[in-house]
Amino acid sequence: MKKLRIGIIGTGGIAHAHMRAYEKMDDIEIVAGADIVPGKARKFLDEFHLDNAKDFETADEMLSTMNLDAVSVCTYNSTHAECAIKALEAGCHVLLEKPMTVHLDEALEIMKAEKKSGKIVTIGFQPRYDSRMKKVKEIVQSGVLGKIYYIQTGGGRRRGIPGSTFIEKDLAGVGALADIGCYALDMVLNSIGYPKPLTVSATAYDYFGKNEKYTPPEDAKRFSVDDFSAAFIRLEGGITLDFRMSWAMHMNTTGATIILGTDAGLRIEPANPESLWGGAWDGSCGDVTLFHDEFSVPTCTPIPMTDQGEDRFFLKVRSFVDAILENKPAPIPTSQIIYNQAIIDGIIRSSESGHEVDIVIPEI
Repeated sequence: MKKLRIGIIGTGGIAHAHMRAYEKMDDIEIVAGADIVPGKARKFLDEFHLDNAKDFETADEMLSTMNLDAVSVCTYNSTHAECAIKALEAGCHVLLEKPMTVHLDEALEIMKAEKKSGKIVTIGFQPRYDSRMKKVKEIVQSGVLGKIYYIQTGGGRRRGIPGSTFIEKDLAGVGALADIGCYALDMVLNSIGYPKPLTVSATAYDYFGKNEKYTPPEDAKRFSVDDFSAAFIRLEGGITLDFRMSWAMHMNTTGATIILGTDAGLRIEPANPESLWGGAWDGSCGDVTLFHDEFSVPTCTPIPMTDQGEDRFFLKVRSFVDAILENKPAPIPTSQIIYNQAIIDGIIRSSESGHEVDIVIPEI
């Protein structure tokens, strides 16, 4: 059996999760890793006992010499587009970690390169593979809510600033908004079919990240992204999206996700709102309740939600491999996530300008 030849671009924290998934598969082979930090790729490969895999200090060198079938792009946000496009131009399929990019124009360039290459790009939203998240989408797609007109989502952490490269604008580009906010956006947008965003009015703050009372002094000095953001987004089809996301705040959660329709409403509780790092939608969800009328009486129906204990990250990576081997479309395609990215870009632009902005997404 011919194994897919896979390389890892960026061998930091999230690359370890990719590797733990890949090492469970017998139809792929990790043949290379690249990282701009000297010696880091070699250390990473040795950690997983990949003695025969080659290490590189640039993605360019790895891509030009290793004859790869696919790559995982695990670099910091500001280099996602550059690395993904180079991999596509080298004839590789791409599993790109979230967020897709920082700005919309970068995401559009990825889509252009993807279309030109004939390869697939799938974006790393592992909550899609959670059984509870799938049930939420099933309920919404069933039509039981009627016409959906308003959504509230976000959540976030009471204390959960990650540090490392996440807090520097030159590297991450954006903070809590893209780190965990993209998950909240994907949960609801995926459930309702990813309608096109039209306008955004947003604000963003950094009161906790720059305050040594809450953040280690060495991190507070270099903190240059958002730790809280809120936005009012108009979507195609007359849908309003009320969004907020936090890395740090004096509250355990900004509330449940609610989806209001003309026939019923759905409330989705965060999975771990009492945890200081809970309340984000980067994994599963908590209780789900349907609000509806039964015999003209307002009624609340708890939705039984099973936890099947999926290895969501493995399923994310496995679906990418299967799509390549079976010549299928990307499991989480850029054609959807471009709308997620457009909202993030709009929130950045609106919060910086202090007024509402239009979202314009050119055809690729």
